[in-house]
Amino acid sequence: MKNTHLYPKFLTYIFLLAFFIFLPNSTLAQSTDLARLEYANIPQANSKNLYSRFRFLANIPFKLNDKGSYLVVGTQYRLNTLDIQDGTEGLGGFNKSGLDDFHTIGLEVGYTFKMSKAWRFGAKFGTRLSSNIENNQIEADDFRYTISSYFIRSRKGEGVSQPSRLILGFQFTYPSSINFPLPIINYYKKFHPNWSYSLGTPKTNIKHIINEKNTVQLFASLDRFYGNIQRNRSFIDKDGVAQVAENVSMLAILGAVGYEHFFTKHILFYAYGGYTLSNEIRFRNGDQENVLTINDENTFYLRSGIKLKI
Repeated sequence: MKNTHLYPKFLTYIFLLAFFIFLPNSTLAQSTDLARLEYANIPQANSKNLYSRFRFLANIPFKLNDKGSYLVVGTQYRLNTLDIQDGTEGLGGFNKSGLDDFHTIGLEVGYTFKMSKAWRFGAKFGTRLSSNIENNQIEADDFRYTISSYFIRSRKGEGVSQPSRLILGFQFTYPSSINFPLPIINYYKKFHPNWSYSLGTPKTNIKHIINEKNTVQLFASLDRFYGNIQRNRSFIDKDGVAQVAENVSMLAILGAVGYEHFFTKHILFYAYGGYTLSNEIRFRNGDQENVLTINDENTFYLRSGIKLKI
């Protein structure tokens, strides 16, 4: 059952203030992005429904010593827009009002150090507020917690003709529509001066460097969204069964083509376009059981933005 305890309203402002204080001094342990500003759009097939997202993240490592140890802090903000125009016909009492915008604010802290010349270990813990905030207050169920751990083996530098990197680890998020640790398994190799590939999760791709300013790639990856609904939606489904929706999620497995243009060595524009291999928007109850599927047909996927990277 949903925790209905409401935190005092001033905590909302404290949390938002903390977010902007940490914003200029933050990083994610596994990301090479120091900052990213992007927009994604997923129009639903054979439907007027639409999911879109505005996202900003900022990352910075804090060097602890000369042996390769870093404290890393990361933060991000996402505005997830869920425009539901159809898919709720025939449901008794389902209220779509207040389900348009879901806000995600995240803060993560990690630590990484070199185990040897080739191996590095890292771990991080984070919390996210992800909610439609329709009560204008923060609730306990608005928060999600993430923990991850990973090992990285790198082969690069002088004498290495084909640089490579292996990442092994896991990530667990609670609560989530996926209630088990997700593996982090990825192998990267630059097998030619102008070609590289990566295999595994969370992204598999093959990339071609056209010149020092432009690259293209083919890739497959995951895109997902989860948001708490502060005011549970009670309704009667099409089978006449009483249901309660406490959160909403989207999960898309996609294949796409990507283009990157480097303005400088560290600043680039990117645009990705493709088609989902699996796509779903679902409402779930407090036990993370599916109570309503709005869309589950494959559709087009568009995402673009600007990165500042290491």
